[in-house]
This record gives sequence, structure tokens and C-alpha cells, in this order.
Amino acid sequence: MVLEMPCASKNLKITVLNKVPLIQLPINLNLVESLDLEETSQYLLLQKPECIILDFSQTTFIDSSGIGVLIQFLKKTEKQGVNVIVWSISSRIKGVLVNAGIEPLLIFDETDAISLINNEKINNQHAKVHLSVNSRIKRAIDIIGSLIGLGLTSLLFIPIAIAIKLDSPGPVFFSQIRCGLLGKRFRIWKFRSMVVNAEALKEQVDNQVKGPFFKSKSDPRITQFGSFLRRTSLDELPQFWNVLKGDMSLVGTRPPTCDEVEQYILQMWQRLNVKPGITGQWQTNGRSEICDFNKVLELDLDYQRNWSIPYDIKLIIKTILIVLQEKSNAL
Repeated sequence: MVLEMPCASKNLKITVLNKVPLIQLPINLNLVESLDLEETSQYLLLQKPECIILDFSQTTFIDSSGIGVLIQFLKKTEKQGVNVIVWSISSRIKGVLVNAGIEPLLIFDETDAISLINNEKINNQHAKVHLSVNSRIKRAIDIIGSLIGLGLTSLLFIPIAIAIKLDSPGPVFFSQIRCGLLGKRFRIWKFRSMVVNAEALKEQVDNQVKGPFFKSKSDPRITQFGSFLRRTSLDELPQFWNVLKGDMSLVGTRPPTCDEVEQYILQMWQRLNVKPGITGQWQTNGRSEICDFNKVLELDLDYQRNWSIPYDIKLIIKTILIVLQEKSNAL
């Protein structure tokens, strides 16, 4: 039977099959629909079912908010011991879930779904990813810029590596898993600017930012030469490799850590609708003075709204001027 639920939108239909609730997901799983799914899933979990079926047969598009609501939902089902079964998911949508690292929490079933929406409606409601994601011009700029950046990195590598080693014994590079487009996890690279056991000492440092974002103006883990690297942004040179690989862009949003993303509410997931960048609006608008994550989110969403190729070029030029000024002040 079909349950009429006051908390469910017209895009969400719930069917009970042999006492197992089945949620038919909407055609486009973006922020509005994700908020509906969040409310509906909370209601279903109160009923303490043994398992829940997610029917993806109609779903042709999912953005970062959709990934976010699924991650939050799966955390709750795992805690309650509820199995989540996926029906009729396309290979493209499944690939997005795999990249976000949530595939192990799902049971994929090849059962055909129950179609409750006509195909004509589906064909007329395809959503589009952010324009910057598939822009060939932006990708060409990224490739050219990253090759130039890697050339500069190769010239500076030996003196920087020697200075890092002399200042603090340990590896030259620092790597960390970050979350990129639609929550896709990737390994980011930087020149090491902190002591070797920096992550283990993180809990001893006061976070001076409000929200899911870590920053401390007087972080004792930063080495003497590391402070110079950060002031001059030289520590970020290895990220040109991430840009060349396609995990990042020259211009985008700040790539968050996995533990930061775990603290996100759905609205915050919107910043992952574009690729993260080496630079962006928050980096060129006094990043050292920003102490509230809501301001970071505001700047990231503003970038998405205003994005264009000329806008990217403007931010790149602005970044270069800021870096040159910082280098002259640091010398």
C-alpha cells in the first residue's frame, strides 16, 4: 500500500512491500528534494524497520546535497542496524556514490523498481551540473596553468626541500584526504609546513573558527620555514598536480577535510557542487581574517552564482598580485 505522509513532498512516494518501506527517490536529488528526503527518512527510522529500500529508478541527477543527505541517512541506519537496499540505480549515479565512499554502506539489488512516474516527465526534468564542471575552456586553462605551475615547482623544489629538511626532519611533502566535487575523495599534496606529527597534535590546538572548519592564527605546529611557506603560498605549489589530474581546479572552493564534511548540514554541502580550487573567492578576500565558516560558505556560493571564464581569470590575476605582495613582505 502507499502511505500518504505529511512530511513527504510530491516528489517522494513511499510504498510498503511486505512490511518493508520503499522510498522512490525524485528525478533530481538536489537541495530541496534532499531536505524532503531528510524529513521522510527521519520519520521512517522512528518506525524501526529492519530494512529500507531506496528506489533510484527515476533518479537521473544528484548533486552534493543529495550525497550529503544519503551520508547522514546511512550513518543513522548503520547505528540502528537497519539495512539499506538500493534498487534500479544507473551506473552514472552509482559511480557518484562510489566516489563519495558510501557504496560499502549500501546493498545493491538488481530488482526492477516500481514505476510511479511517467517517462515523459522524467525526460523533461533533467537537471544540469554546475556550468564550470563541464567547461572545456576552464579545463584547458587548468591544464595550461598546472603545467606552468609544475614547471615552477620543479625549479624551486630542491631549495625548498633542503630548507624543509634542515628546519624539521621528515618528509618534504604533506598529503591528506580531502573531499572534492560531489564529495569525491582525493589525496591533496602540499609542501610540509608543520611538524611531522601535526595531525596527532591537532586536538591540543584551539580552533579559532566558528563552524566545521579548522584554523588557528598562532598554530604551534607550524615550523619556522613552514611559516614562510604559508605566507608566500609556496606550500601550495604541489597542488598543481591535483589540478592536472582533474581532482581540483585553479579556481574553486576550498577543499574540506573529511572530518569537516562529517559536520556539514545539508545547505553546507552545496559548496561541493563545483571542483575545489587552489584559489577562490575566500582566498582572495582576506582568508586570514575570516573566522566564521558561514562567511566561507557565503563566498563559495557567491562564486558559483557569479562563475564565468572572465571571472576565473580575474580571480587568478588577483591571486598572483596578492602572492607577489606577500612574497615581497616576507623577504
